Amino acid sequence: MSADLEAALDARGERVRVEPDADWLAANADDVRIIVTGGQTGAPRELVEALPNLGLIAINGVGFDKVDIAHAAARGVTVTNTPGVLTDDVADLAIGLVIGLLRDFPRADAHVRSGAWTNGDLPLARKVTGRRFGIVGLGRIGSAIADRLEAFGPVAYSGRTRKPVDLPFHLDAASLAAASDVLIVAAAASAETRHLIDARVLEALGPGGVLVNVARGSVVDEDALVAAIAERRIAGAALDVFADEPNVPPVLVDSDRTMLTPHIASATVETRAAMAALVLDNIDAFLAGRPLPTPIPPP
Repeated sequence: MSADLEAALDARGERVRVEPDADWLAANADDVRIIVTGGQTGAPRELVEALPNLGLIAINGVGFDKVDIAHAAARGVTVTNTPGVLTDDVADLAIGLVIGLLRDFPRADAHVRSGAWTNGDLPLARKVTGRRFGIVGLGRIGSAIADRLEAFGPVAYSGRTRKPVDLPFHLDAASLAAASDVLIVAAAASAETRHLIDARVLEALGPGGVLVNVARGSVVDEDALVAAIAERRIAGAALDVFADEPNVPPVLVDSDRTMLTPHIASATVETRAAMAALVLDNIDAFLAGRPLPTPIPPP
């Protein structure tokens, strides 16, 4: 949480930043009406069950896979998130990762900083324009990525359903991967999409293909990805998210065919301010008994 968001929460009530334990809950559980959390932290079922007067879980982020929405709804708890306001930043980062990986920005930057340039040039990188791009998940963020990518080359997509767009649709991620040079993961994390990008998909992507993930670490089978990188069964990967953040497998860290960022897709001053404002809008509506701007409907 930003300092500004925490200050705004303080102005609305008593804020406690805490990892609740049994003693704290015994003394305070009845007083808690609102949980404010991040998408990567969520709210465990046992915590929700321990707060009898909880009414709102306000997620400062778009992902809600760390909250059991159906369980919360059954207990009369509404869950909100911050969709829309971070779409542009996530899509922008996806394009940056595509270009940075194919043009080998990390190694180029290190080549200049280390002084190695005085000893010779880098090996040639790979062209971006003209590549075939596949997007797994054509929601808000996937659609924004597609809009940006159409300037570079043909774009196709896969997802649960066909969208009303003029782009080739593939029934599954493996079929899309086989038709792509660059596979970009933008699908929401859920039980259904866990390890959606598995060994079969990576095999279909092949030794000339690269993977870009700006969704959630759980959508990619990280063990399969590590093996594919180590055995050179794909050309490379650009990743903003990981299975066990902030822990990243050494193979991915050590490889010269990966580009890694620390889950920064929405990490701009402007977007974090917009996210905080939407969190507060939901809290204010809840406290005033008004309809909430961005409730997540139960399944």
